[in-house]
Amino acid sequence: MSVSRKKSLDSKVTIKIPRPLYNRISKIVAGSGFNSVTDFIVYVLRDLVATGKEIDTPKRIEDTSLSKEEIEAIRKRLKSLGYL
Repeated sequence: MSVSRKKSLDSKVTIKIPRPLYNRISKIVAGSGFNSVTDFIVYVLRDLVATGKEIDTPKRIEDTSLSKEEIEAIRKRLKSLGYL
């Protein structure tokens, strides 16, 4: 394998997550044995992918039987968590 090909396989990418989520993960990581939030996230994602379970395609909100009030409550909660 060429050096340039090996470099591209070993390269990393940046993934952005909401700051509140990062802060919560930081608290979990503190004193856990992980060296960083990144190490923890990589561990969790590898574990998730290794389970081999298929992830269902999320349904659109319009395709559910939720009331308008329930949908609004979900949107408010997601916004407060930094997802919207």
